[in-house]
Amino acid sequence: MINIILAFVVTIIVSYLLGCIPSAYLVGRTIKGIDIRQVGSKNMGAMNTFYVVGFWPGMAVLVIDIGKGMLALLLSYLIAMYIIPVPAGMVIPVGMAAGVAVIAGHNFPVFLKFKGGKGGATAIGVLAFLLAWVIWLDLGTFKLPLPMGWVIYLGSFLILMLITHWPTFAYGISLIAFPLIAWFAYHDMSLTIYAVCILLILILMYIPRLKQILGKSDGNVKRAIFRKNLKDRL
Repeated sequence: MINIILAFVVTIIVSYLLGCIPSAYLVGRTIKGIDIRQVGSKNMGAMNTFYVVGFWPGMAVLVIDIGKGMLALLLSYLIAMYIIPVPAGMVIPVGMAAGVAVIAGHNFPVFLKFKGGKGGATAIGVLAFLLAWVIWLDLGTFKLPLPMGWVIYLGSFLILMLITHWPTFAYGISLIAFPLIAWFAYHDMSLTIYAVCILLILILMYIPRLKQILGKSDGNVKRAIFRKNLKDRL
């Protein structure tokens, strides 16, 4: 019992601090000397970095923020399995706690007076790691692991992105793939509920931004979703 409590506590602290790494803020300061939270959409995330700082800086932030989510889950498994061993059935719950903590760290970083981003990219990393749904392709001499969860999510994102030209909408709606994978591929109610809860956290975080976008579109939902180019969203 002591090990279980300790594993949860250590994992939550480590994951939160990992989430607190403000990649968009650091990139904005380093490259353009700006506070990313005060320009563009005023969100400390990859999309605002794309718009305000540049494509490659935005890609760097995207990779780092997704990586934070995945690394938090990996570290939680290592902690629960090897450093502070817990019963096998508790490893995934520890990982689930890590996922919430790393998103909280990104959204409310202690190093920036708890003013961070929305957690979208970090949530992608968490769910992509937890619900990778790996299948093995038999290629004769060897087997190739294929993370179907990643394939389905990325495919959904690209299709929606081509239709709407709205990255935030595309990656947000595509996240619905993960609860479906949890239910239909893993047949696990707890993972399904967890994935839905992560989506609800993101929806709550994005409500102010969605109101802002609708305001700029005069309340026209169709105009808000569909647009000609990316910079119309600022």
